[in-house]
Amino acid sequence: MQKIALLGRPNVGKSTLFNRLIRSNRAITHDRPGVTRDRMEGVVRPRGGRPFRIIDTGGVTLDEHSRPAEGPASLRGFETEILRQAEEAIRDAAVLCLVVDGRDGLMPFDEHLAAFVRRQNKPVLLAVNKVDGLEREDAMLAEFHALGLPMLAVSAEHGHNLRALEEELGDLLPDEEPAEADDRSVLRLALLGRPNAGKSSLVNAMIGESRMIVSEVAGTTRDSVDVPFEIDGQRCVFVDTAGVRRRTRIDDVVEKFAVNASLKSTTKAHVTLYVIDALEGVTSQDKRLVDLLDERKTPFMILVNKIDLVRRKERAALDKAFKELLEFCPHVPVLLVSALTGAGLDAILPMATRIREECAIRIPTGQLNRAMEEVLQRHQPPVVKRCRPKFFYLTQAETEPPTFVFFVSDADRVLDSYARYLEKGLRRLFHIEHAPMRVRLRSSHKKKDD
Repeated sequence: MQKIALLGRPNVGKSTLFNRLIRSNRAITHDRPGVTRDRMEGVVRPRGGRPFRIIDTGGVTLDEHSRPAEGPASLRGFETEILRQAEEAIRDAAVLCLVVDGRDGLMPFDEHLAAFVRRQNKPVLLAVNKVDGLEREDAMLAEFHALGLPMLAVSAEHGHNLRALEEELGDLLPDEEPAEADDRSVLRLALLGRPNAGKSSLVNAMIGESRMIVSEVAGTTRDSVDVPFEIDGQRCVFVDTAGVRRRTRIDDVVEKFAVNASLKSTTKAHVTLYVIDALEGVTSQDKRLVDLLDERKTPFMILVNKIDLVRRKERAALDKAFKELLEFCPHVPVLLVSALTGAGLDAILPMATRIREECAIRIPTGQLNRAMEEVLQRHQPPVVKRCRPKFFYLTQAETEPPTFVFFVSDADRVLDSYARYLEKGLRRLFHIEHAPMRVRLRSSHKKKDD
């Protein structure tokens, strides 16, 4: 789809407008300026019009020479990177939408950014935000005529004129549009981990460009940012997320929103890449998050980043820590990688593809029955309370993840250790090596054929 970029100084309401246009609360919004740093994309589907992609960008602060100027305190040190992200969005976009704050009036940063935008030789629409009704439009728009741009008064918060904005932006798009690809073939990968584990660096290394802002400052990434890319014909989307700290250590409301978005993103991805800093090793927070992913049966793998900085004599301790971490989910693969040197990165997509394929496996009924007979013959269920439980039949209830239900005479008599043995046997017979699996036991007093 063709793209339209939202541009503006900090705190004019770009992210609120972005959420309204895509009809989803994707971008974190807050009264504090500088919440958005990385650019993110969503799809706008106007009523009766053709869909297009919208790009949300961080607040840009320019001086009169179009150089990065010092922004609000929460953006200090990020001004140059945010401008670079905005410039990338401008290059990708067919149309630019400059957003200003009607309540604040025309500010110097607006004038400098408008001059910068006009030099891009692309269609531009000026969206004067925070105008809550027709009766206030003339007064609030008056001074913005000095920018010499076609304009429209809108209110992202209250929905005023948003449909008109969709139509105006759509009309500015070029007539020719490439065919939309089938999203079912896209592999969605969510990155999760503690702050500063190197998630954004891994995204940049995998796609071969500085797509995400990287900084030693923990918490640089806040929104869950979709990054589409293609490698060897495989279309993918990375969902880079904010670092997840222990909730007891989070006292910032923006970080709370970011952490919630991070955890939610794992439910929408095909595979989650859990990133651990090799230098810090496995922490108690890593253990909590891995337990959460395992409990939810989330398809995931572990990427041990910065492995190039670990000395060989320290590898044994690291290996031991991962064996302990994965004691109850040994199916989870561990890849040693380095965003800096590129080591191990080539193995990530093939492994993620394999996990996704295993999640979609559907086993025929005949094969299920033979599998049950084989695992029972290898090792019968132990006697519990002077009675051995009888297994009648096996069904596959669903996929993603593969879920298998054993019907037995008394499910309460099947020990947890035997249930783990059953899962291990099914994994071996069905070649499900790395995907999560559910094995359930249901009491029944007769065989299926009775």
